[in-house]
Amino acid sequence: MINTDIPGHGKLELKYLVSDYNGTLACDGILLPDISPLIIELSKVLEIHVLTADTFGIAKNYLEDLPVTLTILGKDNQDQGKLDFVNKLGADSVVTMGNGRNDKLMLADSALGICLLQKEGLNVQTLQSADILCSSAVDALELLLNPKRLTATLRR
Repeated sequence: MINTDIPGHGKLELKYLVSDYNGTLACDGILLPDISPLIIELSKVLEIHVLTADTFGIAKNYLEDLPVTLTILGKDNQDQGKLDFVNKLGADSVVTMGNGRNDKLMLADSALGICLLQKEGLNVQTLQSADILCSSAVDALELLLNPKRLTATLRR
């Protein structure tokens, strides 16, 4: 669990990371460099879930040896599917990461929403629903591993 009290923002008691795959942890279906060791380290404090439409059909190959639970979503209503997943866990204990239009609702509803701007771009509406913008998945995962960075970014 990640516990931190952010002045002017309140307490964060995070138990889960729910992340998109393509555009977030991967580019063109291939897991980004340096992600694996960060996921392994973060799994010591958060239960990690990866939700994806698996556009390239290879997410399982890249994630099967990592301490994550992979959920492949159907083609329709992916945004609602992701939101429902977060709410089932308890949105107030979830940090979410994503970049696409179908990530907007889960980023808005979770305790902490992190939007990423990487090679696949990001949906502007999704950005507006996030709490934090990071320039890479590595930066986002390191942010979670160093909660004082959250305080520095979110304090009023």
